[in-house]
Amino acid sequence: MFGVVFPNRSFPIDISTFVQIDTFHWVLDMNHFVGEAYDQIGEMCIFLLNNFTLPPDKALAVYVQSPGSAFVFCGAVTVARPSAVLSLQWPEPGSAAQMQLTAGDSAPLSAKIGISVEDAASLQSLDVAAERKIERLAMKVGENLFNFMQSFCGVDGSKLVVPMDILDRWFKKFQERAKRDPGFLKSFAF
Repeated sequence: MFGVVFPNRSFPIDISTFVQIDTFHWVLDMNHFVGEAYDQIGEMCIFLLNNFTLPPDKALAVYVQSPGSAFVFCGAVTVARPSAVLSLQWPEPGSAAQMQLTAGDSAPLSAKIGISVEDAASLQSLDVAAERKIERLAMKVGENLFNFMQSFCGVDGSKLVVPMDILDRWFKKFQERAKRDPGFLKSFAF
């Protein structure tokens, strides 16, 4: 069906290591691998095996859960995208009401990775971490523009007034700095 690898941490792990909750849900207890150091596992590669036939409108969704927290979606694989390296964004322990893949009355004692067969169309994204990186990059570029504009602002009542060519000036300065300093753009990425 599927397998996972924790880069620099494990050999390939097949579905037999996971506990099957029902037909469409599997859970991997992280205590088997790292105990309480689960939050040091930052990436996971998930892949479909050649003999696994996942319908084209379905996806294998990956979730992570810290002890006492809800499961948080990380990404997914589909037949069209049969493997992915996903960033694991572990929630704070005990940070939310629980969405259990285990018995509803038992609190999780360890971190878990959940795998679920879901409708691909219902998933927000196949790679949540990549979208978050793009969002953070956009925020940093916007912050850079705001700081540049703020240095030229005047006040007219309750309005800020900037020169008409402020965007052109900022963009030219931004491009020139990126050409001069290769590390400048890298400082925007997380």
